[in-house]
Amino acid sequence: MGTRNFPESPGHSFVSLSRGLFRALGAAADGAMAALESEPGLSGLEEDLTCSICLCLFSSPVTVPCGHNFCASCLELTWAGLSGGFSCPQCRATFASRPQLQKNTVLCRVVEQLQGRSGAKGEEEEEDGGGDGEAGGCWAEEPPVSCDSCQEAPAVQTCLTCTASFCAEHLRPHRDSPAFRDHQLCPPLRDLQLRKCPQHNRLFEFFCSKHGVCICSLCLLGHKLCPTSPLEQAKATAQSMLKKKLVELHNQGERTARAMSTVKTKQNQCAETASRKKELIRNEFSEVKAAIEERENEIMKAITEEEKRVWNKFDYIYSVLGNKKNEIQSLKDQIEMALTESDDVLFLKRATALQQTSTKEAYVPVVEMDPNVMHSTYQSAITLKDIVKMSVIRSREKKEEAKPSQPKIKAPPAAHPNKPCAGKKPHGQYQTHKEKTAPQAQTTSQGETDTTKEKKKAAKVAPTTTPTTTAAAAKELLDSFLKKPREELLQYAANVTLDYNTAHSTLVLAENYTRMSVSDTFPGHKYHPQRFTDYRQVLGFQCFKRGVHYWEVELQQSSFCGIGVCYGSMERQGPESRLGRNSKSWCIEWLNSKISSWHNDVEKSLPNTKATKIGVLLHCEGGFVIFMAVGEKNNLIYKFKAQFTEALYPAFWLFSSGAVLSLCHMNA
Repeated sequence: MGTRNFPESPGHSFVSLSRGLFRALGAAADGAMAALESEPGLSGLEEDLTCSICLCLFSSPVTVPCGHNFCASCLELTWAGLSGGFSCPQCRATFASRPQLQKNTVLCRVVEQLQGRSGAKGEEEEEDGGGDGEAGGCWAEEPPVSCDSCQEAPAVQTCLTCTASFCAEHLRPHRDSPAFRDHQLCPPLRDLQLRKCPQHNRLFEFFCSKHGVCICSLCLLGHKLCPTSPLEQAKATAQSMLKKKLVELHNQGERTARAMSTVKTKQNQCAETASRKKELIRNEFSEVKAAIEERENEIMKAITEEEKRVWNKFDYIYSVLGNKKNEIQSLKDQIEMALTESDDVLFLKRATALQQTSTKEAYVPVVEMDPNVMHSTYQSAITLKDIVKMSVIRSREKKEEAKPSQPKIKAPPAAHPNKPCAGKKPHGQYQTHKEKTAPQAQTTSQGETDTTKEKKKAAKVAPTTTPTTTAAAAKELLDSFLKKPREELLQYAANVTLDYNTAHSTLVLAENYTRMSVSDTFPGHKYHPQRFTDYRQVLGFQCFKRGVHYWEVELQQSSFCGIGVCYGSMERQGPESRLGRNSKSWCIEWLNSKISSWHNDVEKSLPNTKATKIGVLLHCEGGFVIFMAVGEKNNLIYKFKAQFTEALYPAFWLFSSGAVLSLCHMNA
């Protein structure tokens, strides 16, 4: 065994003592293993004679019912504190109750015999002087401790009583003479002063567990209140504690391994669950895509059938005109033949007959594609798109609301630009154009109907009071939107289209219902209860009841026109059907170079602007609508503040022939 050096500090002394105990155990185990290897009869029993808990030779081995052997103390520590669930530490076999452990006498004799031979071999090596490897138990890399008597031969043991190291020759009196029988021998030590108390110059005999230091007999007075014990007893206690800790670490390691296995299993289960969910979601979206494609095919089929109907009419008219052309050509040929007749009688006879023959002028009837079919199919596609987009946005909003967030003051959330209002039926005597297109909604998929129900339910649950409850908050909200540049307003962009059913008879709608103009030669539209009759006005197809929405209109310089918003219940005929001349509409008008704002038949003159593109910002909850000149530095034209009680529609008015208004396509 190598030299053990005890530092001055108490903590280091305890660590050094623990290391010494481990080295002693290691040396004993190495000696026993060496004996196993040297004995031919005991070779191959190294694993069988080792406890699987402490990994040392058996000490009082006992046998459990499954046939495995362990140290009695190790097994006691493993099962300590258990009231049930006893199992073998090696094979994990469980027992209904705590087994009655019996000492394995055969293994005890084998281990005792092995330890006896190991000790005898150690004594022989000590008498022989150590051999080629270690001298006197010293580490091979350190020089051997010299004998204090001859100063030449290496020491084989140190006498703690004599405080000197001796070689085999000078150690003989300690072995043979009874006078030295009580002397304490140990492996050779290089510096005996480390084994002495620096204060009293006496050997360490006791260990103070409270301070973790070795003390001499005189130090006991200073540690009389501390728990102390002889060094050998302290060593045995430390060994027992370390074995117990070793068992705990062994069990903890196995529990950790089982936990790792459980985590890996759960990880694989999560991966399988996610894979199955992905497949289910993929199937659901495939059905959604199939439903949309089916609806697309239905709409395309309706357009194709209308095209085919008009095409066949034109084919029929073309064939009738062809027959008329042939008839005219035949009459021309008869007249030319009559003019070549030389006989006066025959000529007059033929001329009289030909003069009585007459042909009607070619007539081309008016044939056009049914605008209701064309418009309804297009609006059906837009409605389906809006419903799908609204469903996606609503699911995102629900997901964001479910996330925990710190409360903070912010502006009311903006609704989607193209989200239709939840309240479809406005107040008043007229129904809106959307209600007239109800049969179209019946042709949509069941998913659309369910989504509409969800929208109505959400509209009922939604609070009726606006978030801006104070004038200061309303002004602050309005000012914040006035300061926003156009790039930020585009996040509220709404692509507005014109409603064919509300357009005045002289208004021509073109470019996918985004361009309006006045034409006195236009044959007019069919009657509809939502159509304006007295003023050249048209409403947007989209309505807005909540959220923030922004759209832009392009107009001509020095034109007579108006841009605004109104309730769907506004009159369609009579003096109160004009924008701004009632309490249900707000607008600004251009009359040559004069600009005015109108609401409830009250006019306010506004500064002139050269801008030809006008932006309209509507904040339903905030209760204001802003008209601004796009591209101008001071772009504010006018702002209206009101508490909106119904859904609002974009509204437009044209006065003179040739005037044009175009709705700009918005890219959010």
